[in-house]
Amino acid sequence: MAMPQNSTRENGFCFAQPLDFSRPSPHGGGAGRPLGTAREDDGCSTPLSNGVGSSGAPSPSGAPSPSDSSAEPLCTPSPAQDPTPLEEGIKYVSAQGEELACGWGAFTPGCLQPCNTSKGVLFFLCVASFLQGMTVNGFINTVITSIERRFDLRSYQSGLIASSYDIAACVCLTFVSYFGGNGHKPRWLGWGVLLMGLGSLLFALPHFTTGPYEARSAAHVGVCGANQSLPCSQAASSLSGYRFVFMLGQFLHGMGATPLYTLGVTYLDENVKTNYSPVYIAVFYTAAILGPAAGYLVGGMFLNIYTEIGRETDMAPENTLWVGAWWIGFLGAGAASLLISIPILGYPQRLPGSQRYIVMRVSEAHQLKDGSHKKALDPDFGKTVKDLPRSVLLLLKNPTFIFLCLAGATEATLIAGMSTFGPKFLESQFSLSASEAATFFGYLVVPAGGGGTFLGGFLVNKLKLRCSGIIKLCLLCTVSSLLAIFIFFIHCPNMPMAGVTQMYDGSALPGGHLNLTAACNAQCGCLQGTYSPVCGTDGIMYYSPCHAGCKSVSVNLRNGKKVYQECSCVDKALLPGSGKAEAGKCTSSCAKKPLLLCFIFVVILFTFLSSIPALTATLRCVSDRQRSFALGIQWIVVRTLGGIPGPIAFGSMIDKSCLLWQDQCGEQGSCYVYQNSAMSRYTLIAGLVYKVLGTTFFIVACLLYKPPPSESPPGSLDASERGSRDLQEHKPSLPAAEDI
Repeated sequence: MAMPQNSTRENGFCFAQPLDFSRPSPHGGGAGRPLGTAREDDGCSTPLSNGVGSSGAPSPSGAPSPSDSSAEPLCTPSPAQDPTPLEEGIKYVSAQGEELACGWGAFTPGCLQPCNTSKGVLFFLCVASFLQGMTVNGFINTVITSIERRFDLRSYQSGLIASSYDIAACVCLTFVSYFGGNGHKPRWLGWGVLLMGLGSLLFALPHFTTGPYEARSAAHVGVCGANQSLPCSQAASSLSGYRFVFMLGQFLHGMGATPLYTLGVTYLDENVKTNYSPVYIAVFYTAAILGPAAGYLVGGMFLNIYTEIGRETDMAPENTLWVGAWWIGFLGAGAASLLISIPILGYPQRLPGSQRYIVMRVSEAHQLKDGSHKKALDPDFGKTVKDLPRSVLLLLKNPTFIFLCLAGATEATLIAGMSTFGPKFLESQFSLSASEAATFFGYLVVPAGGGGTFLGGFLVNKLKLRCSGIIKLCLLCTVSSLLAIFIFFIHCPNMPMAGVTQMYDGSALPGGHLNLTAACNAQCGCLQGTYSPVCGTDGIMYYSPCHAGCKSVSVNLRNGKKVYQECSCVDKALLPGSGKAEAGKCTSSCAKKPLLLCFIFVVILFTFLSSIPALTATLRCVSDRQRSFALGIQWIVVRTLGGIPGPIAFGSMIDKSCLLWQDQCGEQGSCYVYQNSAMSRYTLIAGLVYKVLGTTFFIVACLLYKPPPSESPPGSLDASERGSRDLQEHKPSLPAAEDI
């Protein structure tokens, strides 16, 4: 009797013929009977619960075979007994009696079952990771400058907002990875995505609870002789307290994303063939990388819209006081996350057909000298809280796992720091607006980050690397990015700014102190309360039209920018009668720009190229039952040592390179102008330190890794490895499986 075909095909493949696990039976009756067929007198067909048949015949030793242990046979009436065809297709039931159909409780409509495959799961998890990346690593990093300006925050405070995500993840990771790893993973994932959506909506809340943004642009400040400023009692702001709302929103983001990159990865790994696991995980992480890239591009577009939609403003996006519509992206991402959580909650604990991949898997777990790694082979291990200390101890005794975690932490520090302040770096180096810098950074991240992530998983699959080979690939990528990071020896010079980088007459500032007053603007009565830079026709920037000594204003009909005339401080010797200035920064003509961008691309490419191989090595160097928990512990180490201090450390370093601070009635606000040479120098130092540490950790992990012996005595292999050897003994019976 032919096996009934499942209504869904796992991973898009199915077995073309019945699986044959025929063994000599001590009773003789079932010898040589193909798996998935029944004797004529059985009256039933016996497909395995996960799409693989079971003969039910005992092995010669009396112990159950791998096929017997994977699931119990289900008896369905033969056509002779019940000629009525099944209208709803196969009802998937696992060995433990749990339903494997896709749906919510008793509601499991047949139209959803085509999605009940690993590719269906991959699609929804990719959408979730895309939204998470777009929100946390895209929108937030894109709008960080606008939020600083809108709510009067300093860089270290915005760095703390960025780090709140990792703080929440560290708090939740142990609990989620330990209990979720042995629980219903899709439900943990679905509720996490829903929580992430609520965090996005909360992050946008301050826009609706604060008053309208009142920026005193150049038109309000006036030109020479008409400069005015609000009294300090009105100008002073207490909006910086909203940083706690942003931190809470990020905290919810961190809690919601915790299951995504621990349970989501292991759920994919458990439900696909081992060789294809790196490709599936690479696609998953590529979506997570493309998310930030989309966040930079879309967020940059939103920043070109004034934050107070519907209100007229005479400012242009190039104005340093401009605040774009930073909040729109969070509303859209929050609503999308709430919607995508619904189908994820409907997936079963295990996909139909997943058991055959489990029995085919060969263990590559690191072998401890005392043999304590065998404790994790107990089927009941890790299901109670009392096993938690032993689980932690087993991982701590695994040196390969520990050094892979440390290497990941060093990479995460650079990724977190550069993703948070990368747009600000480009904004300062190339004299760009915030929206231009965000869009530019997105163009770098899309091919470099996304391509590197997918290429890493593809190389592991294509080269069929074992655990030690994967670690060597990570080492090669880290060394390559280490060499490329020396590009930060060069930098683009600051655009000359009168009174900030040089004197008004072009000479150096005495002692490096700011001096915004000169003879050409002494009679204007300019105040430092409002920063509104203009670019003179002499190629020099000025703090404001008043500081440039401009006396009248008009509008350039070609680009809509304000043009100031009769500017007494602008050098007229270069172009007679050209004492004019245009609103906004001067355009940078840095000759080193292409070279700098090229090597930044290489650094990003090789940094992300090692991410999937490092993750795959982590999954393979621990026992199967500890994979989710191992990823949880790894993320704790990565976030504690990398993700949390990264943005804060980079923010503090960038603050040290500030030349011109905002003055709010004697209190220091956000930074207006950075010194490009100092910013590049600090970036180079941080990059070298962490890349050298990462290289060292990968070398040690490779040297200390001890793979399982090629031939082990009976009883020393875990269940999955024994199952794999049983399958390999009957390789001729599995041509369809080998074609996968």
